[in-house]
Amino acid sequence: MKIAIIGTGNLGSSIAKGLIKNKTFTSLYLTDKNTSALSMFNDEEYVTITNDNVLAVKESDILIFALQPRHIEKVLETVSPSIIDQHVVMSVAAGFEISKIESIIGSDKNIIRVMPNTAISIGKSMTCLAANTKGESKMDLAKKIFNQLGTTMVIPEEHIQAATVICASGIAFWMRLVRATTQGAIQLGFEAHEAHQLATQTCFGAASLLIESGRHPEQEIDRVTTPSGCTIEGLNAMEHQGLSSALIQGLVASFEKINQIKKT
Repeated sequence: MKIAIIGTGNLGSSIAKGLIKNKTFTSLYLTDKNTSALSMFNDEEYVTITNDNVLAVKESDILIFALQPRHIEKVLETVSPSIIDQHVVMSVAAGFEISKIESIIGSDKNIIRVMPNTAISIGKSMTCLAANTKGESKMDLAKKIFNQLGTTMVIPEEHIQAATVICASGIAFWMRLVRATTQGAIQLGFEAHEAHQLATQTCFGAASLLIESGRHPEQEIDRVTTPSGCTIEGLNAMEHQGLSSALIQGLVASFEKINQIKKT
């Protein structure tokens, strides 16, 4: 597969690292205005770094536009004459709908919206996919690529905004919870590096339990809590302070914000 990542910022770099780790390409073009920021990829085999988006498009079959919403329209307009029917156009731009992409490059092109998170750099992303009518025939290809970089879920495009909040922004939300756990562990007497390991491994274990068992979180909570025990005491104290409510409010606030971005 000949792949180009147009706009290799934080997320684009994460995708590139995942692709390189899994060797899922025959050639990989990485573009950015500031190519010096991509120096970490200089020695990678079959990887070309350039600030020429048109060149990257012409030399590739799969085009991943990892651009911020305010930049993608101009870049699409620039490269549009070089996009042909055989190209598969993937966009990770939050709030930038397929209909907008079609209005620039045409509805006869294969277009897939991709919403990964930064865990894609280590092959652990939760990536949601949605396609236009033409692009549906390329969905298996998209799943093949991104299943090597984590887990994929095909969803209707109207759910992409919510998926962005839960999966992409969600990484930051979970990081904050891990940080808070780390701070609590330090207050309880652990050294910072010990607290960090305790928090991260416990978070990993909790997620792994749910994934591998298929059980509901409350079932796993019931296995830990005992009558009049310390776990239920701590859970109730957190709930009295609004833990669940705060998380839900945060998700809703992010969703409202991304919908504002969509309208601009």
